[in-house]
Amino acid sequence: MKTQSSAIAPSAIAVSTPDLADRRSGPGTLQAALGVVAFSLTFPATAWGLEGFGPWTLVAARSALAALIAGVCLLTLRIPPPARRHWAGLAVVAGGVVVGFPLLTTLALRTSTTAHAAVVVGLLPLTTALLSALRTGARPSRAFWAAALAGAGAVAAFTVQQSGGALTSADLYLFGALLVCAAGYTEGGRLARVMPGWQVIGWALVFCLPLTLPAAALALALDPARPTAHSVAGLLWVAAGSQFLGLVVWYRGMAAIGVPRASQLQLAQPLLTLVWSVLLLGEHLTPAAPLTAAAVVVCIAVTQRARG
Repeated sequence: MKTQSSAIAPSAIAVSTPDLADRRSGPGTLQAALGVVAFSLTFPATAWGLEGFGPWTLVAARSALAALIAGVCLLTLRIPPPARRHWAGLAVVAGGVVVGFPLLTTLALRTSTTAHAAVVVGLLPLTTALLSALRTGARPSRAFWAAALAGAGAVAAFTVQQSGGALTSADLYLFGALLVCAAGYTEGGRLARVMPGWQVIGWALVFCLPLTLPAAALALALDPARPTAHSVAGLLWVAAGSQFLGLVVWYRGMAAIGVPRASQLQLAQPLLTLVWSVLLLGEHLTPAAPLTAAAVVVCIAVTQRARG
């Protein structure tokens, strides 16, 4: 009976002290926002990486390097393996965030610009919120959904305008990436409520190491690398920044403020990526970008104020 009481107590305290949630909201929002900034550099860094590495090599190498970083952290801090009941959720995180999203977006970037890929992936917040509602039973308010749909609509209109109204094979890769990444975010956000966020992505990466390490060696043998300063910098960023550190703060933020609210911060990600694309890759923005940016900022403000 004592064990049952202690298991219920944290939930009861969380319900009876709403000010605690408010105190967590600020740091949680900041952590999620830092994750978005890290993710916004992923596509430009991937484009740099493709200058010297093949797509399969880049995906396998980034995951293997990130897993080695995570493994060192877990071993150094002597973190015990997660309970068996969490393995299925970690497998979803691994399949969506560690393998699926990097692979599909890297394949898309062979023929797509980073700007185009960024605006397509701008639909990720709505996709994540939908899957989160289905998976966790969350019921955000009508104002939340209206703002989320408006933001997604703005991003979708921008995407269609950029692509001339025609979908390409790269778009199919990107739409697949949306689904698997949203599933990984949703499950990772749920797990981050019962274990530290960095351990969620850390163990997901380590679980994939028996697959990613041999895959990286095989890919290098079949498609030798031609490393340049850009390609090495891009590989290091997507491995350490996007694949590990960015996801650490992202999952911590989602655990603090909830998956639906955190996911809407990602509406700003495509616009940030457009800025990086100009600064790092020399791509040119279209006149529609400022209008989309303004619409997205308004939608983010509404979703962050809306209460479920």
